[in-house]
Amino acid sequence: MYTVSLVFMIPSGLGAAISTRVSNELGAGRPEAARLATRVIMVLSLATGVSVGLLMLLVCNLWGYAYSNENEVVEYIARMMLLLSVSIIFDNLQCVLSGIVRGCGLQRIGACVNLSAYYLVGIPAALCFAFVFHLGGMGLWLGIMCGVVVQMLLLLAITMRTNWDKEALKAKDRVLSSSLP
Repeated sequence: MYTVSLVFMIPSGLGAAISTRVSNELGAGRPEAARLATRVIMVLSLATGVSVGLLMLLVCNLWGYAYSNENEVVEYIARMMLLLSVSIIFDNLQCVLSGIVRGCGLQRIGACVNLSAYYLVGIPAALCFAFVFHLGGMGLWLGIMCGVVVQMLLLLAITMRTNWDKEALKAKDRVLSSSLP
């Protein structure tokens, strides 16, 4: 969890940045700039996710020594790092896509996607993998990964179907309605 929390700071920052950028571009009436920023951040997110995932694979046999000197703990962490390295890629994309959806002013849809992905898919899958298939901690993480993948795919579908011109008009209307007395 400490490793994931540390690594999650990268996509968290990217998600906040793209949320601000998309909302500013849409509010300024520049839908093409918002679309371009979305494409750039997706490539950047994928690149950082793959880079960090590869780094995690390179240090997977050593990382456990940061937490314990016991071989059993070090070997368990090495096995988990393989799963975490894949999880990081999806988590990066999911975090950035959440930022895009927030920047478009679709927080309610984003919240529904989060709740459904984790409560309808992630948690049941985690319980199934961990306790039915007896995978323990790895099963719990596999289930959460299933939730992240579902969330990422739903947010990707929303982003790909976004009509940027329409979103810019809606942003303009929101700005105008909030400035009226």
